[in-house]
Amino acid sequence: MASYENFARVYDTFMDNVPYGEWAGFLTGLLREYGIRDGILLDLGCGTGSLTQILAESGYDMIGVDSSSDMLEIAMEKQEKTPGLPGKILYLLQDIREFELYGTVRAVISSCDSLNYLTREEDLLQAFCLVNNYLDPGGLFLFDMNTVYACETLLADHTFAESREDCSFIWENYYDPVSMLNEYDLTLFLRKDAGTPGRAGDRSREELPDGSLYQRYTETHLERAYPLEKVKELLERAGMEYITAFDGYSSEPCTDRSERMLILARERGKKL
Repeated sequence: MASYENFARVYDTFMDNVPYGEWAGFLTGLLREYGIRDGILLDLGCGTGSLTQILAESGYDMIGVDSSSDMLEIAMEKQEKTPGLPGKILYLLQDIREFELYGTVRAVISSCDSLNYLTREEDLLQAFCLVNNYLDPGGLFLFDMNTVYACETLLADHTFAESREDCSFIWENYYDPVSMLNEYDLTLFLRKDAGTPGRAGDRSREELPDGSLYQRYTETHLERAYPLEKVKELLERAGMEYITAFDGYSSEPCTDRSERMLILARERGKKL
């Protein structure tokens, strides 16, 4: 079953602890440091558009690309309900390994470990090559990834669970240190009237003593951890210049104990 189908319905609920505002502030600070104060930005793997919207509200013309129609449907609904945003963000349903734009952009961003979902090295390289192709001369590429350390120590073979008023999840994680593949099986329990109507998938009904009706869904997600040195190598092969890596969305440098790395690279091959 494809990822981010029924999970899309409650994605924002379970991601309400992500400090998108702080992330956007750090990203815009870097963009402005390199002279990018306006223009077109691409959000690669934009999901439900939370970060995309904040950057649009900061004055950038945003394009959001994602391969999940369910996530994009929610992103477009959120845009329509936000004053001043309807029609301002262009959302495209595309695979990040094969995306196509109408022209170049000043910068590309990617957050929430979207690029870890590219589990084959050649696919990550292909995405990097496309980013390089669609960047303006000297344009910036800012993206985060889960680190090997995070997969080995924080995720590993652990089980996580969380319960909210209308939904709950159980996340069973499995990490293979040889292949660096991280698989997590997600079981969702969604109140029948929570979110949008469910789609096809593995589901069953659970009725609680108070008569509330829940449906059970399962999804399997697969990510790969990439060492920073491998990411640097692939960026160079794609024609980009690696600049630096941060410890998440902070000014501290990435270390071997960083849980998330935010990488800054730059296009360097085009002529003006």
